[in-house]
Amino acid sequence: MKAAAPYKNYGHDRDDHAHAAGHTHGPKDFGVAFAIGTALNLGFVILEAVYGLLANSLALVADAGHNFGDVLSLVMAWAAAVLARRAPSETHTYGLRRGTILAALANAMLLLVTVGAIAVEGVRRVIQPSEVAGMTIIVVAGAGIVVNGVTAWVFAAGRKDDINLRAAFLHMTYDALVSLGVVVAGAVILLTGWTRLDPLVSLAVAVVILLGTWSLLRESVGMSLDAVPVGITTEEVGSFLKRQPGVSAIHDLHVWPISTTETALSCHCLMPGGHPGDEFLVRLALELHQHFGIGHSTIQVEVDERVFCALEPDHIV
Repeated sequence: MKAAAPYKNYGHDRDDHAHAAGHTHGPKDFGVAFAIGTALNLGFVILEAVYGLLANSLALVADAGHNFGDVLSLVMAWAAAVLARRAPSETHTYGLRRGTILAALANAMLLLVTVGAIAVEGVRRVIQPSEVAGMTIIVVAGAGIVVNGVTAWVFAAGRKDDINLRAAFLHMTYDALVSLGVVVAGAVILLTGWTRLDPLVSLAVAVVILLGTWSLLRESVGMSLDAVPVGITTEEVGSFLKRQPGVSAIHDLHVWPISTTETALSCHCLMPGGHPGDEFLVRLALELHQHFGIGHSTIQVEVDERVFCALEPDHIV
């Protein structure tokens, strides 16, 4: 059993930590993509809202409201990406990278509000249907397919690495599909005169938004609470660390997101054979980056089994 000690150095000397070599220091610059996406969608929102009111189409107005939510989402994500590239300071030692997580959470909440507004008005229109202009719906929604499709293509390249870019890509893809549904609804209304189809389509739009937003909401909430990022498990990371030469045990393992694209790790490694040297720590940090995408690794080495570390119990943070 380890002997208790009144004091243990929890600081990290140069020999006690290493950071992954070659990792990125912030999200890639997708400013042009955000600018294109924002401009296209803002122009289309204005067009869709005006013609939706002229055509008395709730489906178009609902889709315009949804698209306006997407514009705000793009602006917030864009602003967060810009802030995330700012250098660290004495008061924000990781810079403002966490703003990307807050933007993703705000976007998800904004979409939920949009769903509620569309659903309430949609139910009212089903109960009290009104005339709509089918041809106007078809033309405007057809333009929406083009705008949303182009915008989705702009964000396609970065969707695998950033939850904000993935959210933008998914939103635009869903919007293109929703616009296709509105086109079909407009054609059916034009042919049959069944005006209740318009609010029914708006309700379908709300369901599509809700389904597409749920995973974004769950993941962004998790990130804001320092949950282990999706695709990484502490069990796998812990097993990897325990397999390293000279490591007899690990404790105080933490893995958390710094931003929507960057992950950090801290851990204490017990190595009774003595400190392995900087080369071992640099290699370990690099392998953590290669295998798990963890770009900020801080490893504290402990060599004396008899000295009790106050952070060793799992329930201690």
